[in-house]
Amino acid sequence: MTLNPFTFALLSVLVGIIAGLGAVVFRGLIAFFHNLLFLGIFSFSYDANAHTPPGPFGPFILLAPVVGAVGVSFLVTKFAPEARGHGVPEVMDAEYYNNGIIRPVVAVIKAVASGLSIGSGGSLGREGPIVQIGSAFGSTVGQILKLPPWQTITLIAAGGAGGIAATFNTPLGGIMFAAELLMQEVSARTLMPVVISAATATYIGRIFFGAHPSFVIPAIETNVFQLTKPIQLVLYAFLGVIIGGAAAAFIKSVYWAETFFDRLIKKNITSGTCWGCSSWAYRFICCILFMGIITSKE
Repeated sequence: MTLNPFTFALLSVLVGIIAGLGAVVFRGLIAFFHNLLFLGIFSFSYDANAHTPPGPFGPFILLAPVVGAVGVSFLVTKFAPEARGHGVPEVMDAEYYNNGIIRPVVAVIKAVASGLSIGSGGSLGREGPIVQIGSAFGSTVGQILKLPPWQTITLIAAGGAGGIAATFNTPLGGIMFAAELLMQEVSARTLMPVVISAATATYIGRIFFGAHPSFVIPAIETNVFQLTKPIQLVLYAFLGVIIGGAAAAFIKSVYWAETFFDRLIKKNITSGTCWGCSSWAYRFICCILFMGIITSKE
């Protein structure tokens, strides 16, 4: 069933509302797990721009990533293997190879697992998870109404854009993100639903989070750059080559590590424990080095 443009626009409002509320719940889960694992309290209030005060767990706080890793491994393996990974590649895979079909359970598991991972100190952010959460909402609506693939994929992009817009208070950023990565076709019939969804989700997010920027960045005073010597252009070109090579090596190393541990470790709980222990060891070494630097200065 193909919807007419007006009905499709109204449906994009619904997707924006769901994506906005999904962003609210997702940030609440992050706050809940963070406060529980680091402060030992039940609270959904958390300011990412403020440092967390010392908790009651002492040195055992280093075990928080272990708990998070075990929980994430269990949730993803048992309920939704599609929820593993960054989130955006999985959405693109569903668009290009599965006609935009994303199981509804992915949104729930991705929200809980990513909230637990981020809240326990995992080294990831909200971007990838909220895109997959919002896109899963859009896909679910398309599946319920039995829409053609192009409209379902448009709702996926609308959900992803709405999630980005709501969680970061960046409506234009959400639209541009969807246009660049999630939209197979950029035209009036596909772009307008994405814009409507992002605007609606932004309004929902501002009701709960306020209209201020998601992250407070102090003003930085810099000298005006002046190109005085042509050799500087050569140096920048050389820097670009180095950064490009480093980026390619980083991407390949991430996928290599995923494949390596998938093949090496068969038991999922053991996998999570090993990953958490490695994170714990890394934090422990960093703490020791930091304390050594402070001591040497004193």
